[in-house]
Amino acid sequence: MRYTGPVCRLCRREGTKLFLKGTKCFTEKCPVERRPYAPGQHGQSTARRRKTSEYAKQLREKQKVKRIYGVSEQQFRNTFERVAKLPGITGHNLLAALESRLDNMVYRMGFASSRKAARQLIRHRHVEVNQKNVDVPSYLVKPGEEIRVRMKSREQASILMAMDQSSRGAPLSWIAVDRDTFSGRMLERPARESIPIAAQEQLIVELYSK
Repeated sequence: MRYTGPVCRLCRREGTKLFLKGTKCFTEKCPVERRPYAPGQHGQSTARRRKTSEYAKQLREKQKVKRIYGVSEQQFRNTFERVAKLPGITGHNLLAALESRLDNMVYRMGFASSRKAARQLIRHRHVEVNQKNVDVPSYLVKPGEEIRVRMKSREQASILMAMDQSSRGAPLSWIAVDRDTFSGRMLERPARESIPIAAQEQLIVELYSK
């Protein structure tokens, strides 16, 4: 079941910014900056508790990554089980698969201010893949495929604002974006060092391997 409550509580629960709120995450209004402790009645006392177990660390890491990408528990589990069968390092393959989701690609290309906003654009058919409408946020983009905003959707204020905000960040080596045509491509499958996520993915592998 997908979480539908205040997303800033998720960031505070994980003790780090998950960048779920778009531009607000980069301002002084970010709740993580103002209240850097877990939400709830006992949030401020959490840091003083005894050392957490290895299982708790693994679970928190899984929850953090799952929330960053905005996927359900079942989607996350299914993704892990699929990549576990692939050659290579399972943790790296997991992050690469999550990065390849269409909603993440739309966000990474700067056409949406957050992955949640990207999912809304996709579901409302504002996004095309290889010149065809795709309204499934979990669609896995392959290297070489073109993603673009539909011609009729390019004047949307939310898209233009997101593109303006994203222009200030550093580009990713495995993505090419043409802002003039509102399009982009995945150049190659992302390597771990090219994925800007502060995660200890090996903890997730250990959790699911029990």
